[in-house]
Amino acid sequence: MGEEIRLNKYLASCGVCSRRDADKLIEAGLVCVDGEIVSPGRRVTGTEQIMVRGKLLQGPDEKVVLAYYKPLGVVCSERDAHAARLVTKELGYGKRVTYAGRLDKDSEGLLLLTNDGELIEAMMRGRNRHEKEYIVKAEKPWEAQAIDNMRQGVYLEELEKTTRPCEIEQIGEKTLKIILTQGLNRQIRRMCKTQGYQVKSLKRTRVVNIGLGSLRPGEYRELTKEEKAALYEQCNL
Repeated sequence: MGEEIRLNKYLASCGVCSRRDADKLIEAGLVCVDGEIVSPGRRVTGTEQIMVRGKLLQGPDEKVVLAYYKPLGVVCSERDAHAARLVTKELGYGKRVTYAGRLDKDSEGLLLLTNDGELIEAMMRGRNRHEKEYIVKAEKPWEAQAIDNMRQGVYLEELEKTTRPCEIEQIGEKTLKIILTQGLNRQIRRMCKTQGYQVKSLKRTRVVNIGLGSLRPGEYRELTKEEKAALYEQCNL
């Protein structure tokens, strides 16, 4: 029998989801161990029969991380009855992987996907301040004051939060390169809206040390050993 670990950590190691989301599944009664619905705090060895949403869970796979160019119109969700295109189905990868950080339906660009729940947890943790880089085009020319306001941080009334200071470089009359270290819901679109600007296009070009590179919409690639090692190091894993 192997060493016992918390069930949420085991589910994360199998790529089901992050530990936080695993806790939610357990609390909702969607996880069974040896035929019994379990409660939070349960420990397992991995030799048990573990079922999630009625499906038998396989053991942890070799860790893989993918860089994927999410096209416009694709939804970051595994289950959405109203979405015509779901990222996990569009990807068409042989192993089960989950996205580490979303991109909304109207945005495109780099999405990292992995079967390592620990990596997802580390990347989603806001206090780690991992960089994400975007190219943002507005419907009208940018004024210097609006850029400076966003650079310093703006209050988002809908979320009742003030954004962290961020790096912004103007690379065209209507186009900015923005580097964020947080991931609030539709953050860039909301930031721009506070200054009277509407985002016409938004593309994520980098997450931590991984760039979009030459990927085209709908394409993906596995990270190299060097890229993966550097990513894990920056995520303190």
